[in-house]
Amino acid sequence: MSRIGRKPIPVPAGVEIKMQDGIITVKGKLGELSQAVHPNMSVEIKPEEVNVTRPNDSKENKSLHGLTRTLIANMIEGVTNGFKKELEIQGVGYRAAKQGKDLVMNLGYSHQVIMPECNGVTVEVPDPNHITVLGADKQAVGQFAAEVREKRPPEPYKGKGIRYVGEYVRRKEGKAGKK
Repeated sequence: MSRIGRKPIPVPAGVEIKMQDGIITVKGKLGELSQAVHPNMSVEIKPEEVNVTRPNDSKENKSLHGLTRTLIANMIEGVTNGFKKELEIQGVGYRAAKQGKDLVMNLGYSHQVIMPECNGVTVEVPDPNHITVLGADKQAVGQFAAEVREKRPPEPYKGKGIRYVGEYVRRKEGKAGKK
């Protein structure tokens, strides 16, 4: 069996899990998430834990087993604690600000880059060089953070751009010049 798939998922207090018509719904203090479960996977919901089992050891079922368990575990984690991605902006004149529900960034272009918050994702700007993306859905938080980073990815010569906090950008040497 899958090592990840066979581990039971603990359900903390205050989290409500329901399964109906192949869709699992998780409710918690930070919101409600739902996900379709593959028909081959069977989900057993108990008050204190959730177990995912597969019918046989075919290659497709083995891969779906661990995936299904991880998706459910991420939904439970999201509605209890939430997920967070932190980005930092480096470069002279590069900065971010929050205007209403929009993230407004000056990234060295002739115009400002404006990104509205999407459903289930909240953006915070603690200072002009840091952006924090928060939400209950791990996929949505990661996708929004990747879209923000895509507006000006870090370049290898000067290191300017938007990067994840703690991300290492490999630097290149410039032209050597005439000799």
